[in-house]
Amino acid sequence: MNLTMLLEMAADTGPDRIAVGTREDGLTYRELFDRSCALAARLNTAGHANVAVLDLNTAAVPVLLFASAMAGLPFAPLNYRLTDAQLADTTARLAPALVVTGPTARDRIAPREDLTVLPTEDVVAPAPATDDVELPFTDPDDTAVLLFTSGTTGTPKAAVLRHRHLASYIVGTVEFWNADEDEAILVSVPNYHIAGVSSILSSVYAGRRMVQLPSFTPERWVELAAAERVTQAMVVPTMLGRILDVLEETGTELPALRALSYGGGRMPLQTIERAMRLLPDVGFVNAYGLTETSSTIAVLGPDDHREAFGSDVPEVRARLGSVGRSLPSIEVEIRDLDGNPVAAGEPGEVFVRGEQVAGEYTSHSAIDAEGWYPTRDRGYLDAEGYLFLDGRADDVIVRGGENISPGEVENALLRHHSVAEAAVVGLPDAEWGERVEAVVVAAPGNTPSEPELQEWVRTHLRSTRVPARVHAWAELPYTETGKLLRRTLRDELSAGARTPETAR
Repeated sequence: MNLTMLLEMAADTGPDRIAVGTREDGLTYRELFDRSCALAARLNTAGHANVAVLDLNTAAVPVLLFASAMAGLPFAPLNYRLTDAQLADTTARLAPALVVTGPTARDRIAPREDLTVLPTEDVVAPAPATDDVELPFTDPDDTAVLLFTSGTTGTPKAAVLRHRHLASYIVGTVEFWNADEDEAILVSVPNYHIAGVSSILSSVYAGRRMVQLPSFTPERWVELAAAERVTQAMVVPTMLGRILDVLEETGTELPALRALSYGGGRMPLQTIERAMRLLPDVGFVNAYGLTETSSTIAVLGPDDHREAFGSDVPEVRARLGSVGRSLPSIEVEIRDLDGNPVAAGEPGEVFVRGEQVAGEYTSHSAIDAEGWYPTRDRGYLDAEGYLFLDGRADDVIVRGGENISPGEVENALLRHHSVAEAAVVGLPDAEWGERVEAVVVAAPGNTPSEPELQEWVRTHLRSTRVPARVHAWAELPYTETGKLLRRTLRDELSAGARTPETAR
């Protein structure tokens, strides 16, 4: 199966159902198909190798995604937060290409003879019926999407997702046309993130209307969710806390909201517990996945949330901090430093295998001979198969020859009543090689105490894990997709960039 077939099935099944936009003036599934098909016909004769978009969330994004699929060209949504130099490098790597830009980004594309720049409004312009248009068959093994990494540690890598990877994920996790006509999903994650791509594909296959939020603010999110009677949404952890603040401050109710999924980074336990109290009728889902795995590979579902939230059994209660259990189509192994699988409860690196797992870049494939992909995430599986993550393998702190996982220390700090968020890094140390330092964000109404938190870690772990310093900051640095910018944190601590906030 290829991506074109997902939209074709939807357009045939419910041509007049709104696919993307408001209830009053959104594009129907037939209109989305016709616009995509018309653009694909233009792409077939233009000589492009790739199709890119540099814009916020608009209806042009799903049109471009499916038009590229129909034309057999890779679709590459670009991170508008990249520097101009990074954008120039990225577009040069895609050339010859069509680059579709929004009004605020048009001047950011460096002129090249092998780049064609097109305004997004041209993409969503009305198109004639496409019954007579003949398009080439797209091989499921062809590249469907190219997603570039953030480039915070050097030149961005381009992850390759083929049609068969994405289609396998969608068909394996979504029941075709299972959404009621009143269902709508609020898409507020960036289009250059795998969650932005998968939300389009899963919504189309389910027949659900997509409501797009071009740029996130919690006030606008709440306003749009209420006005459009949004039934589903996906957020990152940093978004959820701010949304809850607005709901409490304004008294806004969201009676239509049925399901709220989150992922992309660590969700503070206090935040999800607060959300479950404030929105008791909403089913919460923690979705863990990577770009290289075509989105979600493990899920903590609504029943898991409710069972853990209401349990007095420590092992069950702890699962609220897990990412759930793997999808039926995904295998998960935890391996030690020598590559050997470990027992339940033992930490190591997370390896995954399955049809949706691409694990490929334009430069190389990271899949081994047996189909396993090393995620570079550290974690462990409990006895019931629930996956707990504790940071990236690259973030391990080596103190006096002993490996220390930042996530282990962060989890201990997060269990203290005064801590809402915590991040731990290793800094150079003359005696130990690296020392442990922590940054915490206070829980409302609390003032973290450095000696108290140090003693807390010592009691719950051991002395080698105790942070040499505990700094209290107003906020931690995150990407807009919810990932902790650990390198930024490390650089700021090394430079003493935030001086007055050491915990008292």
